[in-house]
Amino acid sequence: MIKSRIAHLGLVLAALGFTAASPVIGLSVAHAAETVRPEIGGPLQNAQKMMKSGNAKGALAELHKLDNVGGKTPNENYLIERVRAAAASSAGDYDTAAKAFESLIASGKLSGAEKAQFSEGLIGIYMRARDFGKANAAIERQLKDREDPKLRAYLIQNLISMGKTGDATRLLQAEMRSYEKSGRVPPEDQLQMLSSIQNKSGDKAGYMNTVEKLAAHYPKESYWLILLNGISAKPGFSQRLSIDVLRLRMQHNMLKKPNDYMELSQLVLRDGAAGEGVKVINRGYKEGILGVGPDAARHQRLKDLAEKNLAETKTKAAAQEAELVKAGDKDGLVALGYALVQAGDTAKGLAMMEAAIKAGDLKRPDDAKLRLGQAYATAGKKSQAISAFRSVGGKEGAADVARYYAMSL
Repeated sequence: MIKSRIAHLGLVLAALGFTAASPVIGLSVAHAAETVRPEIGGPLQNAQKMMKSGNAKGALAELHKLDNVGGKTPNENYLIERVRAAAASSAGDYDTAAKAFESLIASGKLSGAEKAQFSEGLIGIYMRARDFGKANAAIERQLKDREDPKLRAYLIQNLISMGKTGDATRLLQAEMRSYEKSGRVPPEDQLQMLSSIQNKSGDKAGYMNTVEKLAAHYPKESYWLILLNGISAKPGFSQRLSIDVLRLRMQHNMLKKPNDYMELSQLVLRDGAAGEGVKVINRGYKEGILGVGPDAARHQRLKDLAEKNLAETKTKAAAQEAELVKAGDKDGLVALGYALVQAGDTAKGLAMMEAAIKAGDLKRPDDAKLRLGQAYATAGKKSQAISAFRSVGGKEGAADVARYYAMSL
């Protein structure tokens, strides 16, 4: 990442005209038109010609002759340092380039916009020279005058390059708090930097928390893969929730193999959610993952079974409900209500789940709330789904799964 930032600052230098081909691009007409004495103008013109021919070191030598000329006007000094900055930048003489930039910044002849550009260019020179201490000092001077997220990112990256990860972490965390307090989305690269530091330092909880933010704001498969692999490996995670991790994997387009779809569809069919099973299988077919290859016939048999079970769910739901009510089986009513929502009877299914959860006497209340949140999401009731997910607790993984579901809506 440091290379990309240095490359960007190199573009800043080029934009200011500090290349061999065009040493004084951006020089104002007013400054160029002011009178320059022949003893200044001659060597200055020679230096520019050398720059145009690619002889940056020769240009620096020519400009050095002017150091002994006395009585130079502020404008003459400005023009000399402008060309010297270009020549030194092209020659890779970072120390001379930095001094020239500092002189230009202090000259009082730059507009506010130019001063900001030259200040960033000076930072680029220091970073190219890998003099991160001076780069950071220049950045901090700039940050006193104006808040610039880009410069603050340079500062943090420089601290990392210097091995000052503790300072970098504190700055990054302060940045994250500032973004969150103002309701802004933190930049992805800063979140990546923070997660990298936390991962390397062994701060597992901090690392996962930052990856959660990356997945929430920048929902890439790579971030969700870290989260979902992490939740399954978490101490105390119950294998009964593996089905929910698979559901999340499908939601984030992470089911890539026939067995992935087969496993999920078989698990939801086992739990009685035939409507969901049909949806999973149909998606596998749509993605071109099921219905092809040597197991195509097996896929078709599972599809037929799911559709048969779905038809039975619709015809037998009333009788099943009566039996569950008679037995006082609240967990069974939650499962049946979920199955009805997945089968398309959302109003009846949600009412059944809500009533069963409200009545209590559930074996696993948090699992029931998780299933209710999933049912609300299926029905398109986002606010109710989020509310249900936020009510899920426990230490076996249900709370994490619910949080990731809420993030995914």
